[in-house]
Amino acid sequence: MSDKTTAIRETAKKLLDEGKVELVIGFENGTISSRSSPCFVRKAADADKLIWDAKCENNLAKYLPGRKEKIGIIAKGCDSRAIVGLIQEKQIEREKLFIVGVPCEGMNDRDTGELSETCKTCAHPNPVIYDVLIGDKVKEGDKAAHFASVKEFAKKGSEERWQYITEQLTKCIRCYGCRNSCPFCYCRECFVDCTKPQWIGKTIDVTDTQLFHMVRALHVAGRCVSCGACEKACPMGIDLRVLNKKLEEEVAEQFGYETGLTLDSIPPMTTFKPDDPEEFIK
Repeated sequence: MSDKTTAIRETAKKLLDEGKVELVIGFENGTISSRSSPCFVRKAADADKLIWDAKCENNLAKYLPGRKEKIGIIAKGCDSRAIVGLIQEKQIEREKLFIVGVPCEGMNDRDTGELSETCKTCAHPNPVIYDVLIGDKVKEGDKAAHFASVKEFAKKGSEERWQYITEQLTKCIRCYGCRNSCPFCYCRECFVDCTKPQWIGKTIDVTDTQLFHMVRALHVAGRCVSCGACEKACPMGIDLRVLNKKLEEEVAEQFGYETGLTLDSIPPMTTFKPDDPEEFIK
C-alpha cells in the first residue's frame, strides 16, 4: 500500500469522525485489476476502501454538481481545475468542500498499462486548489508540448483535416459516454435530448454524430480541463481531443485564459468586455 493511500485513508477517517464532511468521494479498486472505480464513503469505518495509484483516472468533479452536503473530495490537477470551474459556475459552493489535493504523476492507459496520452502532455498535474495536500508537488508540464498535437494537426490541409474528423466521428455509436463522463456536462436536459425544438436527430448517421460532437465541443470551450475523461469513456476509441484541444488552444490564444487555474478569473465565454477580440466578425 502506497504512502499516499495511507494518508488519504487517514485524512478521510478524520474528516468523517470530526463531522467536517458527510461524504468523501475518492477511488477504490475496480472489478478488474487494471481499473479503479469512484468510491463514496460516508462512514469512517469504510475509509479503508480508498486507494491511490496510477489507475485513478476518473475526474471526480463529475459527481459534485447539485450536491448540498459537506463533501471531501480527492483531487489531482485536472479534478481541481474542474472543481474551480464548477464553483465559478455556481454548481457547488466552496464552503461545502474539503479538497484533498494529490499531485499526479500520470495515469496509466487502461488497455496498454502505459502512461496515457492525455497525461503525457498534461500542463498542470498539481492541484490548483486544496485544503490539504497529500505528497510533494511534481514538476509542472510543458505548455508547448500540451498543444503540440494540435499544431501538428493544423499543418494538414483543410480537406485532410475534415476527412480525419469525419472518419473519427463515423465510429460514434451515440452511447453518450463522453457527455456522461464530462464534469461540465451537467445540464438536466442536454440539447441532444430536446424535442421542442428537436435540434438534431438521434441516429448514428454521420451528419447527426458530427453535429452532436461539434456542438458539445463548443459547449465546453473555455471550460475543458483536458482531463481526457471523454476520450477514456469512449468505447470506440474516437480521437475527441482533436476538437477539444483545438478550442482550448483558441481560448488560450484569443483570451489568454486557461480553465480553472484560479477562482478569481472569469471564464471568457461567460463574460463580455468592450475590447474583446472581434477579428472573427466580418
